[in-house]
Amino acid sequence: MRNIILSILGILLIAGAIILGNYFIDKNQRPKPKYKKTIKTVFVKNVENKDIPIILSANGNLLAKNKIDIFSEVQGVLQPSNKSFKPGTRYFKGETLLSINSDEFMASLQSQKSNLFNLITSILPDIRLDYTLEFKKWESYLQSFDMSKTTPKFPLFSSDKEKYFVSGRGILTAYYNVKNLEVRLSKHKIKAPFSGVVTEALLSSGTLVRSGQKLGEFIDTSIYEMEVSINAEFADLLKVGNTVALSNLNKSKKYTGIVVRVNGKIDQVSQTINAYIDVKHPDLKEGMFLEANLVAKSESDAIEISRKLLVDNKAVYTVKNDSILFLVDVNPVYFGAENVVIKGLKNNDKILTQTLPGAFDGMIVKINKNK
Repeated sequence: MRNIILSILGILLIAGAIILGNYFIDKNQRPKPKYKKTIKTVFVKNVENKDIPIILSANGNLLAKNKIDIFSEVQGVLQPSNKSFKPGTRYFKGETLLSINSDEFMASLQSQKSNLFNLITSILPDIRLDYTLEFKKWESYLQSFDMSKTTPKFPLFSSDKEKYFVSGRGILTAYYNVKNLEVRLSKHKIKAPFSGVVTEALLSSGTLVRSGQKLGEFIDTSIYEMEVSINAEFADLLKVGNTVALSNLNKSKKYTGIVVRVNGKIDQVSQTINAYIDVKHPDLKEGMFLEANLVAKSESDAIEISRKLLVDNKAVYTVKNDSILFLVDVNPVYFGAENVVIKGLKNNDKILTQTLPGAFDGMIVKINKNK
C-alpha cells in the first residue's frame, strides 16, 4: 500500500513539474516583431539642359598697387614737420613726408658754389681778350648766379676752343661738383610720390638718421591688386581686361575688379597659373581677404547641381516611373567649391534635389508633390 501511495505521489510530482515548465516556457516566449514596410519620400526636379557659365573661384589678399619702402640716402637729424610721420597719416602727392637737417651739408654746398663763382670770375678778363664775342654770355651767367638758388645751367659752348679753355681752368669739374651736391641736398627732403597713407613709421622727430636706414612704408590707398591662382586647364581662357566679381568672406560686400596681368608661367607643382586683378573701392584696405569669381567659359547642354548629389564623382540618382531610383552615369565637366557642372542627362529627367540616406539602385520611393 505504501508503495502505491509513493508511486502516485511521484507521478503527480512529475506531472506538476511538466505543467509548471510549460507554463514558464509559454510565459517567456516573445512574439515575433512585425515590420512595417515604409517608402521614403524624395524631392526631385526636372532636368533642363542649358548653357552653364564656368565660374572659376579663387581667393587672395589685397596688396597696394603703389607701395614704397622709404629709405634715407643721407645722414642727419630728423626734423619736426607739419604732420606727424605716424601710421595712418595721409599725405598728398608732392607733400613733404620727412625732412632731415641739412645745415652742415648746406654750408658745404655754399662753399663749392662760391668756389665756382670765383673760378668763372677769374676767367672773364681772358674771355674779354681772347673770346670777345662770348664775353657777354659769361657775364650774363655770373649776373644770374644766386647763391641762395639752384645753380643755373651752364651756357652752351660756341666752339671746342672755348670749351677746352673753360675746362682747362677746372670750371666744368667745379660746376658738376656743385650740381652733384645740389642733388644730394634735395634728398634731405623726402616727398610723397603719390597721394596715400603711411602704414609703417620706424622713427620719430629728433632721431639721428643714417644713410641707408629704412624709415617707413607708404602706400596708395586708391587702388589695390590681388593675386589669384587658377587651374592651368583654363589658362587659355584668362584674358587681360576680363571683369571679375569680388566679395568678402561673408558675402556681405561686393566689388568689381579687372584682370590686368596673367603670368606666362605655370607652377609645375600645383599646375596653376597666377592672374592679377586690380580693384578700386574706398572701403578696401591692404591685407583684406577677398574671393574672386572669374567667368572663364560656358558649357552647353549641362546643368549645375550640388556636389553632395554626385555619387563617386561619376553618377547621380534619378527617379523613373515616379517610383524607382536609378543610378545614372554622368560626365562632370567642372567642380566648384559647392556645386558641380555635369552633362549626360536628358531634358525632363527627374533628378534628386536632396541627398537620400541609404539610397540604392532600384529602391522604391515616393515623389513629394508639394512645392
